Amino acid sequence: RVVRAPGAGAAGAHIPAWGPGTSSGAVLVFDIPPKGTNVTLNEVLEQHRDPITDIAAEQGQAPDGAGDLVTADDSGTLCLWSTGEEFTLLGQIPGSGSTCSSVTLWNGIVAAGYGNGQIRLWEAGSGRICAQVSAHARWIYALDLAPLTGKLLSGAEDSFVHVWKLSRNPDTDDIEIQHCHAECVTDTQVCGARFCDPTGDTFAVTGYDLSEIVCYGPA
Repeated sequence: RVVRAPGAGAAGAHIPAWGPGTSSGAVLVFDIPPKGTNVTLNEVLEQHRDPITDIAAEQGQAPDGAGDLVTADDSGTLCLWSTGEEFTLLGQIPGSGSTCSSVTLWNGIVAAGYGNGQIRLWEAGSGRICAQVSAHARWIYALDLAPLTGKLLSGAEDSFVHVWKLSRNPDTDDIEIQHCHAECVTDTQVCGARFCDPTGDTFAVTGYDLSEIVCYGPA
């Protein structure tokens, strides 16, 4: 998985990108030229000690000091990075015995899905856990965020897809999560789920041994 740096792509400038993560725990950072195919390895990030499971870039506006990249590994450890000419490690959130299979980053909120079915929300700036939800009965395989609304999509082996809403309390700035919708994909272990638009009004899912993509939207 290769993810382009936020705001990258200015005319005549090389575009930094990160990914893929490797089974050794390294994250490879490449330089992508504005023209041509001369993609070169720029840097290797070696903070993780377990295989990388997911990488996510900031999809909203990162608060000061919060960084704009999060990487996750098989032990559940998360690393928070600031990108640019050089990558700087801002903080590390230790694992707790369950694999972090999917992670997203939005407006300084890290949302992580785990093999035990939990979704956990963290402050990207401080690494403080803000919420923990027993969202699914089995392994979460997919998380996605709608950047314009803060909706969060989760899909898991329990055949369910849930839509959540992330927000900050205007009085306390605390992170809050609200359940919005649930959908059961009958007899399907969901292994992929993505919003189809930036507001999160429609989404698509697929599953193991399923030869089709199932789309859901407003009635």
